[in-house]
Amino acid sequence: MQRCPWCEGFELYRHYHDTEWGVPLRDDLALFELINLEGAQAGLSWSTVLKKRETYRIAFDHFDPEKIARYDERKVAELLANPGIVRNRLKVAATIGNARAYLALQASGQSFSHFVWRFVGGQPLQHQRRSMGEVPARTAESDAMSLALKKAGFKFVGSTICYAFMQASGMVNDHLVGCHRHAPLAQ
Repeated sequence: MQRCPWCEGFELYRHYHDTEWGVPLRDDLALFELINLEGAQAGLSWSTVLKKRETYRIAFDHFDPEKIARYDERKVAELLANPGIVRNRLKVAATIGNARAYLALQASGQSFSHFVWRFVGGQPLQHQRRSMGEVPARTAESDAMSLALKKAGFKFVGSTICYAFMQASGMVNDHLVGCHRHAPLAQ
Protein backbone atom coordinates (compact mmCIF):
# COMPACT_ATOMS: atom_id res chain seq x y z
CA MET A 1 0.00 0.00 0.00
CA GLN A 2 1.47 3.32 -1.05
CA ARG A 3 1.32 6.25 1.38
CA CYS A 4 2.55 9.82 1.45
CA PRO A 5 6.22 9.48 2.46
CA TRP A 6 5.96 11.92 5.38
CA CYS A 7 3.98 9.41 7.46
CA GLU A 8 6.45 6.56 7.34
CA GLY A 9 8.50 5.94 10.44
CA PHE A 10 6.15 4.67 13.12
CA GLU A 11 2.70 3.13 13.37
CA LEU A 12 0.93 6.04 15.10
CA TYR A 13 1.93 8.33 12.22
CA ARG A 14 0.74 5.84 9.59
CA HIS A 15 -2.57 5.34 11.41
CA TYR A 16 -3.10 9.12 11.62
CA HIS A 17 -2.37 9.44 7.90
CA ASP A 18 -4.68 6.57 6.97
CA THR A 19 -7.64 7.53 9.15
CA GLU A 20 -7.58 11.27 9.93
CA TRP A 21 -5.24 13.43 7.86
CA GLY A 22 -7.08 15.04 4.98
CA VAL A 23 -10.54 13.82 5.99
CA PRO A 24 -12.95 16.78 5.88
CA LEU A 25 -13.59 17.89 9.46
CA ARG A 26 -16.48 20.24 10.16
CA ASP A 27 -17.09 19.83 13.87
CA ASP A 28 -16.44 23.14 15.64
CA LEU A 29 -14.83 21.65 18.74
CA ALA A 30 -12.69 19.19 16.80
CA LEU A 31 -11.46 22.06 14.60
CA PHE A 32 -10.75 24.14 17.71
CA GLU A 33 -8.65 21.30 19.11
CA LEU A 34 -6.80 20.90 15.84
CA ILE A 35 -5.94 24.59 15.39
CA ASN A 36 -4.50 24.62 18.92
CA LEU A 37 -2.50 21.43 18.38
CA GLU A 38 -1.16 22.82 15.11
CA GLY A 39 -0.10 25.95 17.01
CA ALA A 40 1.58 23.82 19.68
CA GLN A 41 3.52 22.14 16.89
CA ALA A 42 5.13 25.42 15.73
CA GLY A 43 8.88 24.87 15.58
CA LEU A 44 8.50 21.14 16.26
CA SER A 45 7.47 18.10 14.26
CA TRP A 46 3.84 17.05 14.03
CA SER A 47 4.88 13.62 15.33
CA THR A 48 5.93 15.26 18.61
CA VAL A 49 2.47 16.73 19.14
CA LEU A 50 0.67 13.65 17.83
CA LYS A 51 2.43 11.52 20.46
CA LYS A 52 1.27 13.99 23.13
CA ARG A 53 -2.27 14.47 21.82
CA GLU A 54 -4.05 12.33 24.40
CA THR A 55 -2.22 14.07 27.23
CA TYR A 56 -3.14 17.41 25.68
CA ARG A 57 -6.79 16.42 25.67
CA ILE A 58 -6.71 15.59 29.36
CA ALA A 59 -4.59 18.60 30.34
CA PHE A 60 -6.81 21.03 28.39
CA ASP A 61 -10.18 19.64 29.50
CA HIS A 62 -10.81 17.96 26.14
CA PHE A 63 -10.42 21.37 24.50
CA ASP A 64 -13.63 22.71 26.00
CA PRO A 65 -13.29 26.42 25.14
CA GLU A 66 -15.56 27.54 27.99
CA LYS A 67 -13.33 25.81 30.55
CA ILE A 68 -10.09 26.90 28.91
CA ALA A 69 -11.20 30.54 28.73
CA ARG A 70 -11.46 30.55 32.54
CA TYR A 71 -7.96 29.20 33.22
CA ASP A 72 -6.08 31.16 35.86
CA GLU A 73 -2.40 31.39 36.82
CA ARG A 74 -2.68 28.27 38.99
CA LYS A 75 -3.89 26.25 35.99
CA VAL A 76 -1.19 27.77 33.76
CA ALA A 77 1.46 26.72 36.29
CA GLU A 78 -0.03 23.21 36.34
CA LEU A 79 0.13 23.04 32.55
CA LEU A 80 3.71 24.32 32.43
CA ALA A 81 4.70 21.56 34.86
CA ASN A 82 3.09 18.83 32.73
CA PRO A 83 5.79 16.91 30.80
CA GLY A 84 3.09 15.38 28.58
CA ILE A 85 2.56 18.63 26.65
CA VAL A 86 4.82 21.21 25.03
CA ARG A 87 5.64 23.37 28.04
CA ASN A 88 5.88 26.74 26.37
CA ARG A 89 4.26 29.65 28.19
CA LEU A 90 3.41 31.50 24.96
CA LYS A 91 1.73 28.44 23.46
CA VAL A 92 -0.27 27.77 26.64
CA ALA A 93 -1.33 31.43 26.76
CA ALA A 94 -2.28 31.23 23.07
CA THR A 95 -4.60 28.28 23.72
CA ILE A 96 -6.32 30.24 26.48
CA GLY A 97 -6.61 33.30 24.26
CA ASN A 98 -7.83 31.15 21.38
CA ALA A 99 -10.61 29.78 23.58
CA ARG A 100 -11.72 33.34 24.29
CA ALA A 101 -11.55 34.24 20.59
CA TYR A 102 -13.52 31.09 19.71
CA LEU A 103 -16.23 32.01 22.22
CA ALA A 104 -16.35 35.57 20.86
CA LEU A 105 -16.89 34.17 17.33
CA GLN A 106 -19.72 32.01 18.63
CA ALA A 107 -21.25 34.96 20.49
CA SER A 108 -21.25 36.91 17.21
CA GLY A 109 -23.27 34.13 15.59
CA GLN A 110 -20.45 32.49 13.62
CA SER A 111 -19.55 28.85 13.83
CA PHE A 112 -15.83 28.14 13.83
CA SER A 113 -16.32 25.57 11.08
CA HIS A 114 -18.00 28.07 8.77
CA PHE A 115 -15.38 30.69 9.63
CA VAL A 116 -12.44 28.51 8.56
CA TRP A 117 -14.07 26.58 5.70
CA ARG A 118 -14.98 29.81 3.88
CA PHE A 119 -11.34 30.15 2.81
CA VAL A 120 -11.81 27.18 0.49
CA GLY A 121 -15.36 28.04 -0.54
CA GLY A 122 -16.83 25.42 1.78
CA GLN A 123 -15.46 22.46 -0.21
CA PRO A 124 -12.07 20.70 -0.13
CA LEU A 125 -9.58 21.89 -2.73
CA GLN A 126 -8.46 18.87 -4.75
CA HIS A 127 -4.78 18.90 -5.58
CA GLN A 128 -2.92 16.55 -7.91
CA ARG A 129 0.51 16.59 -6.32
CA ARG A 130 2.93 13.86 -7.36
CA SER A 131 5.83 14.55 -4.98
CA MET A 132 6.38 16.16 -1.61
CA GLY A 133 8.39 18.85 -3.39
CA GLU A 134 5.17 20.08 -5.00
CA VAL A 135 3.44 20.64 -1.63
CA PRO A 136 3.71 24.28 -0.54
CA ALA A 137 4.21 25.44 3.04
CA ARG A 138 1.58 28.15 2.57
CA THR A 139 -0.91 29.40 0.00
CA ALA A 140 -3.02 32.48 -0.69
CA GLU A 141 -5.87 30.74 1.15
CA SER A 142 -3.75 30.04 4.23
CA ASP A 143 -2.46 33.63 4.14
CA ALA A 144 -6.06 34.90 4.18
CA MET A 145 -7.09 32.47 6.93
CA SER A 146 -4.12 33.49 9.06
CA LEU A 147 -4.97 37.19 8.75
CA ALA A 148 -8.65 36.59 9.59
CA LEU A 149 -7.85 34.38 12.60
CA LYS A 150 -5.37 36.95 13.93
CA LYS A 151 -7.94 39.72 13.45
CA ALA A 152 -10.42 37.57 15.43
CA GLY A 153 -7.88 37.32 18.28
CA PHE A 154 -6.28 33.92 17.66
CA LYS A 155 -2.56 33.34 18.25
CA PHE A 156 -0.02 30.89 16.79
CA VAL A 157 -1.95 30.93 13.53
CA GLY A 158 0.65 32.00 10.99
CA SER A 159 0.13 31.05 7.37
CA THR A 160 2.28 27.89 7.57
CA ILE A 161 0.35 26.69 10.63
CA CYS A 162 -2.92 27.49 8.85
CA TYR A 163 -1.88 25.49 5.79
CA ALA A 164 -0.97 22.48 7.94
CA PHE A 165 -4.39 22.91 9.62
CA MET A 166 -6.07 23.02 6.19
CA GLN A 167 -4.30 19.83 5.15
CA ALA A 168 -5.08 17.98 8.37
CA SER A 169 -8.74 19.03 8.43
CA GLY A 170 -9.36 18.06 4.81
CA MET A 171 -9.85 21.59 3.49
CA VAL A 172 -7.24 20.63 0.92
CA ASN A 173 -6.49 17.16 -0.39
CA ASP A 174 -2.69 17.08 -0.33
CA HIS A 175 -2.36 13.31 -0.34
CA LEU A 176 -0.04 12.57 -3.22
CA VAL A 177 -1.76 11.15 -6.30
CA GLY A 178 -0.06 7.78 -5.77
CA CYS A 179 -1.20 7.53 -2.14
CA HIS A 180 -4.02 5.10 -1.41
CA ARG A 181 -5.94 7.90 0.38
CA HIS A 182 -5.93 10.42 -2.49
CA ALA A 183 -8.70 8.96 -4.64
CA PRO A 184 -11.20 8.19 -1.83
CA LEU A 185 -10.83 11.72 -0.46
CA ALA A 186 -11.18 13.23 -3.94
CA GLN A 187 -14.73 11.91 -4.25
